[in-house]
Amino acid sequence: MSRFQVMTMTDAAAARVREIVSSRAGAKGIRVGVRKGGCAGMEYTVDLVTEPAAGEDHVEREGAHVWIAPAAVLFLLGTEMDFETTKLRTGFTFRNPNQSSACGCGESVELQPADLKALAEARAAGAA
Repeated sequence: MSRFQVMTMTDAAAARVREIVSSRAGAKGIRVGVRKGGCAGMEYTVDLVTEPAAGEDHVEREGAHVWIAPAAVLFLLGTEMDFETTKLRTGFTFRNPNQSSACGCGESVELQPADLKALAEARAAGAA
């Protein structure tokens, strides 16, 4: 049985995380979170990690390490992180089942927290 993970990442996202880490001295990965902001209410955050904080959820794919800010776990449960390059933007994207809407510019989203009971049950099943 595989270990429980709050979110997953695509090959493209993992490749970009590895590229970021390899170009920054002391970097171990990135941290994904959410904060209040934007016209839809919340924005995703992506920060460099030089030292993971105790208690953070950790996702690893082919040597790419992502930590999830504890306050964001309920908003990111079940999310797939991707990286894409289009004519208009280059960056990480998030396919999030907890997203109920997004603003027209795509920079902010409305997120509903996941069911805390479902999170606890998923973690318990993953630890077994």
